[in-house]
Amino acid sequence: MLPLPDFDAVLAAAARIAPHAHATPVLTSRSLDELAGARVHLKAEHLQRVGAFKFRGACNAVWSLDEATAARGVVTHSSGNHGAALALAARTRGIPCHVVVPEGAVAAKLASIQRYGAVLHRCAPGIAAREATCAQVQADTGAELVHPYTDARVIAGQGTATLELLNATGALDALVVPVGGGGLASGTAIAAAALAPGCRIFLAEPAGAADAARSLAAGERRVDFVPDTICDGLRGTLGEPNFELLRRFDAQPIVVEDAETVAAMRLLWQVAKQVVEPSSAIALAAVLQRREIFAGLRVGIVLSGGNVDLDALPWSAA
Repeated sequence: MLPLPDFDAVLAAAARIAPHAHATPVLTSRSLDELAGARVHLKAEHLQRVGAFKFRGACNAVWSLDEATAARGVVTHSSGNHGAALALAARTRGIPCHVVVPEGAVAAKLASIQRYGAVLHRCAPGIAAREATCAQVQADTGAELVHPYTDARVIAGQGTATLELLNATGALDALVVPVGGGGLASGTAIAAAALAPGCRIFLAEPAGAADAARSLAAGERRVDFVPDTICDGLRGTLGEPNFELLRRFDAQPIVVEDAETVAAMRLLWQVAKQVVEPSSAIALAAVLQRREIFAGLRVGIVLSGGNVDLDALPWSAA
């Protein structure tokens, strides 16, 4: 395993991905401020290339490779956004990309992976099946594994979103990010600790996949569970290096029910006119659920992705 990244790695990632990634805007809404009882700053990563923050980490990983390694290509497993991000990052460098996808993944996300030129390898649902198939593809092709959230290069790349956010807003009182595997969350914690040491980190996590909350409460990873949540991007288990970083920086989980997430998703569409997916809207849902924590504060929220299956909107009639 690569050593845990630090803030220097985040700065290096920012320079490395600058020719390829968007510097996404920071959005504000007086209506959302009134509803939250706080001053909310939305980092619009749903407007990033491939429609998600994932391009940052994937791009950093791909462009970190030496020429010989890059020539063999890259491989990962992903339910969607990371796979599309790695496929596009690989295309920017002209190298092969293989993505292992579980059965039942969101069709819109699979279409993005294919659109960017990756070779798809299907497997049964579940982390064990994904990792086993990924290892076999790696053995067959010699491709470099770029794990969706435990790879230090990916974590450092994800931290560049918070680097941009804090450079735009100045120090914030709190940052709220979704947590699944923990790549975005741990990268956020690294960047915030360096740029805004007094800023508290909160992790928005679905009740049906609340392993980060269980793990941080227990002081050890508790990841034996079957996810049951509409937030398809947050069904992964919390990674070991991610757990270590989140514990080091005292990140605080907020567990959110799917109904609250869907309400926040709809609110973002209606009020802020922003198309985000459930795995992104959960961060706003956490702020609205725990207004007493955030009252009167300057709060950063990372809107992590906008790849919605438009044929299966969660508020559509059955």
